[in-house]
Amino acid sequence: MLISFPSVIGQPKAKQFLTSSFARRKTAHAYLFRGPAGVGKKTCALAYAALINCAAPVGGDICGHCPSCVKYRSGNQPDLLVIEPQGTASALKIDQIRELKKTLTYPPFEARFRVVLIQDIHLTMRRKEVTNSLLKTLEEPPADTVFILTGDEAGDILPTILSRCQIVPFYPLPYDQVSRALLADSIDEQTAASLAAISEGSLGRARLLHQQELLPLRRELVGGLLELAPQTPEAVEGVFALAEKAANTKDNLEELLDLITSWLRDVLLAHQGLSERIINSDLSSLLPAACRRWNPDELTDKLQRINQARRQLLHNCNRTLVCEVLFFGLL
Repeated sequence: MLISFPSVIGQPKAKQFLTSSFARRKTAHAYLFRGPAGVGKKTCALAYAALINCAAPVGGDICGHCPSCVKYRSGNQPDLLVIEPQGTASALKIDQIRELKKTLTYPPFEARFRVVLIQDIHLTMRRKEVTNSLLKTLEEPPADTVFILTGDEAGDILPTILSRCQIVPFYPLPYDQVSRALLADSIDEQTAASLAAISEGSLGRARLLHQQELLPLRRELVGGLLELAPQTPEAVEGVFALAEKAANTKDNLEELLDLITSWLRDVLLAHQGLSERIINSDLSSLLPAACRRWNPDELTDKLQRINQARRQLLHNCNRTLVCEVLFFGLL
């Protein structure tokens, strides 16, 4: 996929820094693009990879027609290596780094620079064997290779890795930019506005929420909880049904829990008379009933129950059982 910097949404400081570095021929051997998920780190990395390999850049941007640009457009650029966790793993494996090292013993096939994009490096920091092996590669990089690492702003990254990278910060996108991008995806205006607010400046997250239809499910779950009367036979049956729907989201369960957390915080804000600060504006009609149902202490307890469920899921506890226990607690 061929990406030019003008087509990258937001991140003016990062784009200015990278294009200026290229213009001054100050390409570093390793970069760390650090910021929240879904704000354009990978997109900028691909744009920079295309730019530094373009044979005839025009005005600080790719030409779009040279052999390198053609390869990037077709997705068949052999000198672009994208390394990310495989399958259900959340971290890189040592075999991936070993395979990378073998590749780096050879020169690029045809590009000026081989670009190695390593995604979500913060998730790998606890695997010492992997990080130590990667660190050695960064300490003695091939002259014709540029590393671009991406990582979360809040994730722990070893100081030794930080010291070997040019750090490029990325920031949440303005809500209006997220909303405009979603409108360009043919998403209706109201949904785009809700997604922009709920995603908190992450276009990637907003698109995921829409593609996986998590906003309608969030409404169904919180609305269902409010409709159930506690300590009734119908409530027991209803909770099991809601928990099953939540568990069936599988890899998106964490996102769903984030959405429910966000809504419970909105209810807390409503209790405090701060309704103008709520995020889930599309669920504002449910706030009066929620405030009557749960007091602030009960809401705080429910938020703690969600955090406990997250910890259980991290330890590979049974997904369905975790959801059942959680939703009985949320009732």
